[in-house]
Amino acid sequence: MSRVGKKPIEVPTGVTVALDDNLVTVKGPKGELSRTFSPEMEIKVEDNVINISRPSDAKQHRALHGTTRAVLANMVEGVSKGFERSLELVGVGYRASKQGKKLVLSVGYSHPVEIEPEEGLEIEVPANTKVVVKGTDKERVGALAANIRDVRPPEPYKGKGIRYEGEHVRRKEGKTGK
Repeated sequence: MSRVGKKPIEVPTGVTVALDDNLVTVKGPKGELSRTFSPEMEIKVEDNVINISRPSDAKQHRALHGTTRAVLANMVEGVSKGFERSLELVGVGYRASKQGKKLVLSVGYSHPVEIEPEEGLEIEVPANTKVVVKGTDKERVGALAANIRDVRPPEPYKGKGIRYEGEHVRRKEGKTGK
């Protein structure tokens, strides 16, 4: 039995969950998220608790059970608390700034790199070497953070680049002189 799938999801106050066949809409103080789930999974909302059940113990149903529950729990948490992902810029002269809604990165290229966030996502620059991506959808927040990191991923020799906060970069030894 799926341990993740069996766990009920507590719906906090101020969050409403609407079911329409396999379309689930979650509204909260931070926004609204909608997602279509597999029609094989049975989703029930009773007394501010969401329960998900599966039709059989087939491998596909077991996998779908845990995934459905995890995605639904992230939707509830996103509209109530929100998600954020922090990135650090490491390197001499590497800077981040904000122009309107755009993020402008100076990371050693001949030109500054501009990144425009999608609707529903927000980028903050608390320091010129730190970038914070915020939003209600965990998947989209992580994808935007990954796109920012891909502009200049950390390299293994000096450790320069854009990395997630707390990410450990394995360092390699350089060439040895004679």
